[in-house]
Amino acid sequence: MSSSVRQELEDFVAGRVKAERLVIAVAAEYYRDTGNGKRETLRPLIDVIDRASPGIVELGVAPGGSGFEIRPAERPFPRECEAQLRQAAEAVLTGMGKRETGKVEPKRVNRLWAWIRRRLGASG
Repeated sequence: MSSSVRQELEDFVAGRVKAERLVIAVAAEYYRDTGNGKRETLRPLIDVIDRASPGIVELGVAPGGSGFEIRPAERPFPRECEAQLRQAAEAVLTGMGKRETGKVEPKRVNRLWAWIRRRLGASG
């Protein structure tokens, strides 16, 4: 994941960036770098975005040849889905995203694991 997308994720989680801006940044990165293996990191976000707002990109004619130009489709992101997007953003930032299923671990599980690690560390 690029540092610019990481910054967008952090800004979104902190409430400084609107969901639409995050959707554009994530979609652009996800669909731009298809062969490097790093795009699966963003899969939990793409899953939420696809469920909430299908058609996040538009295909156009690529200038000067074959293929397609991919550009973000600017449309409002449903407010009722912003909590799921925020949860997925937090999961991606902490590395807790379940890339295979698109599910994310809630914060409560993170706190539970931290508590277990503290207990095991204190007894050893």
